[in-house]
Amino acid sequence: MLWTLLGIFAGGMALNLTPCVYPLIPITVSYFVGRSGKGLAGLITHGICYIGGLSLTNSLLGVAAAMTGGLMGALLQNPLVLASVAAILVYFAMSLLGFWELRLPSGLTQAASKSYAGYFGSLFMGLTLGVVAAPCIGPFVLGLLTWVAGMGSPLLGFLVFFTLSLGLGLPLFTLAIFSGQINRLPRSGNWMLWVRKLMGWILVGMAAYFVGPILPKTAAIFLLAAVAAAGAVHLGWMVKTEAGMKTIDWLKGAIAAAGLVMATLLVGGWILKGPGVTWQPWSEELLAEASRMHKPVIIDFYATWCAPCRQLGEITFRDPRIVKQVAGDFIAVKVDLTKRGNPVHEKLLQEYAVKGVPTVVFLDRDGNERRDLRVVDFLSTDQLLTHMAEARKGQSP
Repeated sequence: MLWTLLGIFAGGMALNLTPCVYPLIPITVSYFVGRSGKGLAGLITHGICYIGGLSLTNSLLGVAAAMTGGLMGALLQNPLVLASVAAILVYFAMSLLGFWELRLPSGLTQAASKSYAGYFGSLFMGLTLGVVAAPCIGPFVLGLLTWVAGMGSPLLGFLVFFTLSLGLGLPLFTLAIFSGQINRLPRSGNWMLWVRKLMGWILVGMAAYFVGPILPKTAAIFLLAAVAAAGAVHLGWMVKTEAGMKTIDWLKGAIAAAGLVMATLLVGGWILKGPGVTWQPWSEELLAEASRMHKPVIIDFYATWCAPCRQLGEITFRDPRIVKQVAGDFIAVKVDLTKRGNPVHEKLLQEYAVKGVPTVVFLDRDGNERRDLRVVDFLSTDQLLTHMAEARKGQSP
């Protein structure tokens, strides 16, 4: 999540370089400089009000989207819903790639463009920046809202959009404080369209991520690799920018290289990955056998639409150390909750008080659950090995 938030912060900063926001930078900075009569403290207060207004709008949107998470999580069991979400993301990506333009009603745009005096004016500017810049940042924000809704956590929804707001507002605030540096900004031009197309390819990648669970694993990996490679080629060589802008040329090369490396790693990882843990479907007989053999049990409650479940399956449960220890010392049981309605599974959910997926339950050698070892999110190999060692010892103190 830390790397995700850093990426979202960088995305927020990059949105400042789109054709809808970049021309607002001199206007916004001039607004703040015109309110610098009260000194640096007053200027900083205006900046905080501006970022606060921007953060308030976006964070409330994030929380509202995440509040639908319970519903969204249930809907994401349906392949048609996953395909629809991916189609929506691609649709918004097409706007950023230049195939169509997002337009808001002129009355709403005019109302958002009004200015007010005092600290409320700075707050209002932050509140309405998203409306004024909607043609460029709207598709990206709407795509991010779709992703946050699938996460189902209001706290994470708040953090994601608060971080996005900081990334979007901090450069403007910094330029306002050091207003003399604005002359060093590059001139507007085609390079801003390149940044906008970069945001579009990010949405295409999110669409490929959403549609992955309904595809065969091999097809899902190759789809992500194809998106990364296509984005690298398009952004690195096909989209033209002004000659002589060394920073943009360097950034284009870095993005192209990163995309090609990602595609190579995805395909290479698929070719080289070894066998994972051998799971068995849950049954009373299997647990009785584990009790007779005096073996601890791992029960993995998962669903194909659950991202952390896939991470556990593709990373942690494929580590050779995990595979070896499970094969020698454990009985491994998997409960597939991709499609709800199975009465046996529903009974298990109640028996083990499973609130969501992933949930990995450990039973000791006597068949008793070690609640202190329960896993409800992605764990690294070393962390899971520690849990497994504790499960082999027996009952908790």
